[in-house]
Amino acid sequence: MEHTQYILGIDQSTQGTKALVLDETGKILSRADAAHRQIINDKGWVEHDPEEIWENTKKAAALAIEKAGIPKEAIAGIGISNQRETSIAFRKDGTPIYNAIVWQCARAAKLCEGIRKTHPEAEALIEQRTGIRLSPYFPAAKIAWILENVPGARKLAEEGELRYGTMDTYLVYRMTGGKVYRTDRTNASRTQLFDIRKLSWDADLGRIFQVPISNLPEAVDSDGDFGSTTLDGVLPHPVPIRGVLGDSHAALFGQGCLSKGQVKATYGTGSSVMMNIGETPVASRHGVVTSIAFARSGQVAYCLEGNINYTGAVITWLKDDLGLVQSAGETEALARTANPADHTYLVPAFTGLGAPWWSDSARGILTGLSRTTKRAEIVRAALDCIAYQITDVCRAMEEDAGMPIQELRVDGGPTKNRYLMQFQSDIAKLPVLVPPAEELSGMGAAYMAGLALGICQEEKLFAPAGTTKYLPQMAEAERTEKLAGWRQALSQVLGEERK
Repeated sequence: MEHTQYILGIDQSTQGTKALVLDETGKILSRADAAHRQIINDKGWVEHDPEEIWENTKKAAALAIEKAGIPKEAIAGIGISNQRETSIAFRKDGTPIYNAIVWQCARAAKLCEGIRKTHPEAEALIEQRTGIRLSPYFPAAKIAWILENVPGARKLAEEGELRYGTMDTYLVYRMTGGKVYRTDRTNASRTQLFDIRKLSWDADLGRIFQVPISNLPEAVDSDGDFGSTTLDGVLPHPVPIRGVLGDSHAALFGQGCLSKGQVKATYGTGSSVMMNIGETPVASRHGVVTSIAFARSGQVAYCLEGNINYTGAVITWLKDDLGLVQSAGETEALARTANPADHTYLVPAFTGLGAPWWSDSARGILTGLSRTTKRAEIVRAALDCIAYQITDVCRAMEEDAGMPIQELRVDGGPTKNRYLMQFQSDIAKLPVLVPPAEELSGMGAAYMAGLALGICQEEKLFAPAGTTKYLPQMAEAERTEKLAGWRQALSQVLGEERK
């Protein structure tokens, strides 16, 4: 009788590192989490300690295996998903020369402004080759900042002694004792140093940012060979790492969005909405970006993506800042008691608006208030604005892709809110599918590894067992009226010309 094999999924995210143990059918047997410090200085710079994250990765993995109650030798493969855009530089021995600079950190803004002034043609070139706009958000500018500001960094880079990239690269390097220096194509596509059509590091982009591309890791398929590891002795024998993806890409894969036109939305602090657009990249003209969705078995799938700044964070604002609710769970019942005749709208532009509007100067507004507006109506408006924003991104993607979306697959904590999910279905006029598990990023990376190793079968992993489905129920006239009200509220924030 064959013994069961298990996959270890590691999700190295912004707040912490989680480890999952999955069986051959993709079922999660256990989960363990290890939080790390958010190092924030008086300038608002955000960093993580790479050594702490490496230790936490081993700790979470060991605890997850222990909680699963399986023999350590039964772990047959490892998949890694990571916080995208967080950037790190380290020596050949694996020692970081500086803390990891977190994706949220905008310290390289002046550097980007300098590029705009000295290379006026650069913005168009960057967007054309990478699918994304010049921004301090991405690793190219962050690595350039390290090379300019960390003593000795530029010299190490010029001597070929420096390694740099995203957190997956660092973890793979540490896991394999420095034997494997690789990243996957999804993470590479988010660096602003990678040509997403030629699938290679771009010398012109390297010159623009003054980042030597010869020091970058080899970029391979998401199911490529990333070496083997014992996780520094956590495992009794070396186990192959065969799945590596950025967290949003891993969630897209974990949701089973394997075909052109399939879409997922992750409801977190903000939201990532991502559409698989197949084997040919499409340049966005409607406020979203183009990246690599995933690459496996030599085939690359591209995606459109829209990132929204405030979705789940709006619920946190209701609770922590306004004190209108004591827990996120209260919002569902309150929203259901709101007066149907009330027309209050919230546009949550607390620090500007993300996709598809892209206005850094926009500020939030609560509009349409009347004597019918009380606590329940404000709470409902806060939930509704999440669905409106995601619908706007979906419509932009349909325009860019030239094809209608058939359904929306969703994940994240707010998907437990049945009022929100029904309203999302109604306002987007789409079926909304909620899977039984929340850990889609770690699962997606584990699925990729399990499939690459022949441990898992696609039809079993992506069977829709336990999925909750919401179907549109709202009358067309009501939906049209509500969307018109949302557009009017947006116009007050963005100006009439962008309504």
